[in-house]
Amino acid sequence: MAPQAYPKPPQAPPLFNGDAKSIVKDMEDMIAKSKGLMDQIAREVKEQDASFENVLLPMAHQDNEDGLTQEVLVFYQAVSEDQTVRDASTEAQKLIKDFSVEASMREDIFRLVKAAYEKKSELDLESSKLLEESYKDYIRKGMALPAGPQRDRFKEIQLKLGKLETDFERNLAEEKGGVWFDPKEVEGVPQDLVSSWEKGEGENQGKVKMNFQYPNYFPTLKNAINADTRKRAYIENTNKMMNNKPIFKEVVALRDEAARILGFPNHAAVKIENKMAKTPKTVNEFLGDLRQKLTRGGESERKVLTEMKKHDLQSHGARDEFDGHYFLWDHQYYNRMMLEKDYSVDHEKLSEYFPLSSCLPKMLQIFEKLLGLAFVEIIGEDRAVISPDGDGDHIVWHHDCHLFSVWDSEDQGSSFVGYLYLDLHPRPDKYKHAANFNLQPGFISRDGTRHYPATALVCNFSPPTKSKPSLLKHDEVVTLFHELGHAIHDLVGRTKFSRFHGTNVVRDFVEAPSQMLENWCWTPHQLKYLSHHYSSLSPEYEAAWRESASEDAEKPEETLPDDLIDKLVKSKHVNDALFNLRQLHFGIFDMTIYQPKNHEEVENWKFDELYNKLGWEIQHLDTPVQLGQGYDWGNGHTTFAHVISGYDAGYYGYLYSQVYSADMFHTVFAKDPMNSAEGRRYRHTVLEKGGSKDAMDLLRDFLGREPSTEAFYRELGLQ
Repeated sequence: MAPQAYPKPPQAPPLFNGDAKSIVKDMEDMIAKSKGLMDQIAREVKEQDASFENVLLPMAHQDNEDGLTQEVLVFYQAVSEDQTVRDASTEAQKLIKDFSVEASMREDIFRLVKAAYEKKSELDLESSKLLEESYKDYIRKGMALPAGPQRDRFKEIQLKLGKLETDFERNLAEEKGGVWFDPKEVEGVPQDLVSSWEKGEGENQGKVKMNFQYPNYFPTLKNAINADTRKRAYIENTNKMMNNKPIFKEVVALRDEAARILGFPNHAAVKIENKMAKTPKTVNEFLGDLRQKLTRGGESERKVLTEMKKHDLQSHGARDEFDGHYFLWDHQYYNRMMLEKDYSVDHEKLSEYFPLSSCLPKMLQIFEKLLGLAFVEIIGEDRAVISPDGDGDHIVWHHDCHLFSVWDSEDQGSSFVGYLYLDLHPRPDKYKHAANFNLQPGFISRDGTRHYPATALVCNFSPPTKSKPSLLKHDEVVTLFHELGHAIHDLVGRTKFSRFHGTNVVRDFVEAPSQMLENWCWTPHQLKYLSHHYSSLSPEYEAAWRESASEDAEKPEETLPDDLIDKLVKSKHVNDALFNLRQLHFGIFDMTIYQPKNHEEVENWKFDELYNKLGWEIQHLDTPVQLGQGYDWGNGHTTFAHVISGYDAGYYGYLYSQVYSADMFHTVFAKDPMNSAEGRRYRHTVLEKGGSKDAMDLLRDFLGREPSTEAFYRELGLQ
């Protein structure tokens, strides 16, 4: 419930009524204002007079205000149904990337920032961090290079990279491929899912199209009995983004060239310098050590699964079809079979206990109790009341969106916190994964008042059908809770400057808060609380359930039975070594391509072969190579958005941050996950600070000691 003292939020939400013309114009206007401020500072401030107050602070205030416009304008390309709006949003992103390069390489502004930095004036902690990081940013953008050909080439590379990165992301977002199957070929895939697929015409008459969106693709890999169906789905998905192949190669080569111009040995050294790991050597040793520890477990898991495949084929009278191979496209299928046969965990049946409509509110209630928050959904006429232009439709980008105002609980002061948006189901041309997007940052305004953040989750959970609500698989429950964790991190940030707000922390820590929260989806009490069988939601759903159940079936318990909870919890680490070896494949590939021995190696690399060869060497799951093809059989790297868009030389962070997430959970929350005192301490000690304080210091403050790897390795069964 909203605190009664604040029936209406004190700040309006952002507007989403931009069109193709206004989006580009608004970005141009914002850029012109920022450029004008920089011109003014350069004109009015002399080097000997430069200070934080007359150089950095005005630009920080401008950055704060730019964030109110910029994030929304770029966000349209991920969610808009209108092609012209998405095109305009992409153009706006290219404009701001170009301007960022120009701004970061202004000699006049750099000299002033350098002069202010060298004065070493006494400042508060966050201002001091802003000054230091701003100065170092200019150095990483080539401003320590002498003016001339090298600096000009570096700038040219940065401008080119901005365009290439945007094109890569856009191609992924607008991918529309799929595979046409005869209905017999997808036997085993849930029928209510198959019936929702596009029906073929002409040469595809009588067929159905499995597109590559997660709610369609993964159930096919997990459930299709026909191995050729799984193989075809897997290989075609791997090769769906051939238009990204030349972009990928050029991005990696340009980044390497830029790093060498700066005097670094490679791009990884540039990227990791200001992260928790500090050096590529630390990352390489971490990944190598983990690979060594996991390899034996991966071998054992693979042998058991291969034997299961052998028995499965024999039981279907296909003894002669077993050739000793266990393929990449086999893994989801036999992993599911193992969970069902050996652990009695049927994720299709389990999903019936996690309807999105009841699970989501309970997740929010967990955050309310743990962190001292209150979520209030804004619907109907209430949207018009808070809309800046009086039109409630303009404060969401699609009618599927849920909008919440978020408040502090009474014990935390009942103050407004910000806005949370949820866009949860697939639609054409929408962002295809699950992610948190900041829409407006939080910060302290020029007049000393606080601007509150707005944040969005964009996901792709299966939509409701005629007979069932949207049902979450347990891994989707974990995903939603994880992404909500990012959104909460964004919402509860309390920093002066937007640069450090919320999830603006180093990449090898940013996942830790959300990874820690995943544990709540594996604890018996919380699983019981989150569950509610869909047949108990309404008489209509009960009738629909009875139609699909056998005549003598008893109505399921309303919440997840204790024995199923116990089985699910016991299955948490099933085939964990293979899962983490897959993560290592991604992380080691990422580090490999950004640590070439020399630039010629980058130019000569065949990334498809490198990606697939590393995958085989690390996971030892069979591929078309074991059937006689070359390592160029697939182009999975062309779908690997992380290594192009923000996680370059940073994918290791997903594993690295688990060290910290495991340490925090097992030290503070394992005994009592709903300890509200510890939850509030976590909120104020870790989440609230964002990137305004070094992540290692946040961990020390929260843990009361240096972080340890013990809990991480114990979780993996390696210690």
